[in-house]
Amino acid sequence: MKGMEIVGLGKALPGVRLENEELKEYMDTSDEWIRTRTGIGSRYLCTGEESLTELASGASLKALKDANVRPEEIGLVICATCTTDYMVPSMACAVQEILGIPGGVPAFDINAACSGFVYGLQLVNALMRGGDACRGKRKYALLIGGEQLSKMLDFSERSVSVLFGDGAAAAVVRASEEKRFYCHTAAEGDRSALYAHTVGRNQIPESAYEGRQVVPENPLQIRQETAEKILRDGYLQMDGKKVFRFAVKALAGEIEEMELRSGICAEDIDYIVCHQANVRIIDYVRKQKKLPEGKFFMNLREYGNTSGASIPLALADMKEKGLLRPGTRIFCVGFGAGLTWGGCYLEF
Repeated sequence: MKGMEIVGLGKALPGVRLENEELKEYMDTSDEWIRTRTGIGSRYLCTGEESLTELASGASLKALKDANVRPEEIGLVICATCTTDYMVPSMACAVQEILGIPGGVPAFDINAACSGFVYGLQLVNALMRGGDACRGKRKYALLIGGEQLSKMLDFSERSVSVLFGDGAAAAVVRASEEKRFYCHTAAEGDRSALYAHTVGRNQIPESAYEGRQVVPENPLQIRQETAEKILRDGYLQMDGKKVFRFAVKALAGEIEEMELRSGICAEDIDYIVCHQANVRIIDYVRKQKKLPEGKFFMNLREYGNTSGASIPLALADMKEKGLLRPGTRIFCVGFGAGLTWGGCYLEF
C-alpha cells in the first residue's frame, strides 16, 4: 500500500521537571515505590504561566523547521489531545492562528486519549488519499499530540498522579508513493476504566470562590453535594487492574495486526514505539513475544505517561538520537481511555 511519510518532528516540554523524590512533599510515596511499579523517574509539569497551546505551537514550529516546510505549505492541521485549553475553538485552530497557517484548510482536534496520535495518522492518510486535504502547493499535514494532564491530577492521591506528565510533539507528514503505511484503529466503549469529567463554570460550588457569590440564581439548581462530586470527578480516575489487562491485550494484538498487514515479523522490525504508560505493560508483552529489550524504544523514565503526546515525543527523541535513518521501519502502538487502541507501520 502506498502511503505517507513523516518528514519533520519537533517537541516542546514545560519548564518544570519534577523528580519522583519531590512528590513526597505532596503525597505518601517514594522514588523506589514509583520506579518499581511504573518505571517512571520524572515528569514535566506546566506552571501557571505555561499552556498547552504554547507547547503545541512550539513543537509545531520545530517540526516545520526540521522538515524545511513553511506554514503556507500546510494543508491540514490535526491535534490529538484530551486536555485542550479551550472548549472552543479547537487546539488545532489555535495553533493555526499562532503559526500563521493561511485559512482555507481543515483544522480540528481528536480525542482518542493515548491512542490519539495513531488515530491522527490514520485520519491524515485518509484525508490525503480520499479527501481534498493537502492539495497543490499545500501538500503537507501537521499532526500534533499534546497534553496538559497535570490539571486533571489530585496530587494528594498517589496511585494515579505519579503516572502522568505534560508535553507536546508534532509531525509534518506528506503523501508518499514509495513509503508504505498501514494503520488499524479500534475502540470498545468503557467509561469506568479511565475517565475525568468536564467541569463547567456554573457547576462549581460558590464555596470554591472564597465566599463570592458568582451565580446568585443558578437555573441549573445544582445542589452543593452534587457540585462537590462534579469537582471530585474532574480529577482523572482509573481502574488500574482493568487498564493493565486491557493494555497488555491491546499491545500484543496490535503488534500481531501490524505483522499481518506489513508482512514483517516483529523480530525483523527496527523498533516498536508504543504508548509510554507503564514499563510493566511493555515488559510483559516483550517477554511474552520473546523480543529483546532494545526492540522497544523507551523514554517513560523521563516523561511519564503523556497520553496523546507519548508516541510523537518518542519519535522526536528517536530523531534527536539519530535512530530514524533512511530505511528504518517502525511499529507504533497506542492504547488508552475510551477504551481505544491502534497500531501503525511507518517507514522512514
